[in-house]
Amino acid sequence: MKDNNHMDVIKNLRTIEWLKSEILTSVANLYEILAKGEDNAKEDMEDLISNVILLSYLLGKRLGLDYEDINLSLQDKLKLNIIQDHKIEKWYGDLSQLLEYINKN
Repeated sequence: MKDNNHMDVIKNLRTIEWLKSEILTSVANLYEILAKGEDNAKEDMEDLISNVILLSYLLGKRLGLDYEDINLSLQDKLKLNIIQDHKIEKWYGDLSQLLEYINKN
């Protein structure tokens, strides 16, 4: 029984390291696309950003977090930054738009 628990811990640690690496790879690829400034990169950017979000949720799960708790934390962070008049909110209203989108879904 101890061997199975030990193997599960090792498997989880390896998965966590792999997810961290995948997140970094996706972010690096996004930076590369942005640096090139290609006009037709919309699909690639959407793919990479959605991949970072997906991997972040999976990493959170492997670290013992619930998806719902991650979403609640995200909503709290959005609300706080709206109240604190974050520059992105002040300039564009993006945080309010994102919060509204999340609340609808």
